[in-house]
Amino acid sequence: MDELKFNKLAAGVLCGVLLIMAGIKTADVLLPHQHLDQNAYPIEVAETTSATAAPEAPKGADPVLALLASADIAAGEKLGKKCAACHSFNDGGPAKVGPNLWNIVNAPAARDGGFKYSTAMAEMGGEWSYGNLNQFLYKPKQWLKGTKMNYAGIKKANDRADVIAWLRSLSSAPVALPSDEEIAAEASNS
Repeated sequence: MDELKFNKLAAGVLCGVLLIMAGIKTADVLLPHQHLDQNAYPIEVAETTSATAAPEAPKGADPVLALLASADIAAGEKLGKKCAACHSFNDGGPAKVGPNLWNIVNAPAARDGGFKYSTAMAEMGGEWSYGNLNQFLYKPKQWLKGTKMNYAGIKKANDRADVIAWLRSLSSAPVALPSDEEIAAEASNS
């Protein structure tokens, strides 16, 4: 490129920049910027008088004891088919990814000595009462932090009642259904 073409190119770029700057200054003169004393569109924000509220504790499972007497065992068995990938359900059945669930209702937690439970499950103590099964089946990882069970849970109370009633039937001597006093106590605690 010869010297004259470079000068023409540089002059054109410089001229363009100067025209843009002149246009901005002209716009400022013709339409000066005004500072308003108040916003043209005021935005009202409600003030809170109390301190920040504590976040709500995670909601637990809805009560199911009252639903157990009328629960559909066949529907529970159908829902339990999802569980068959990890659990066995027959008397003396082997542990799979999860322990055998034959006669689980009111059985001690972590009862199968041949199965390697998570530390949280092994240290849980207690038994698999109707209430504990309800809470665990609702959201296993929420109810028992550290459990190895990778299952999201059963959200609907009727579905949980059906599954618990089906698990209750998996026994040579099923435990008794909850009494009216136990049902009333569960209802008052929720």
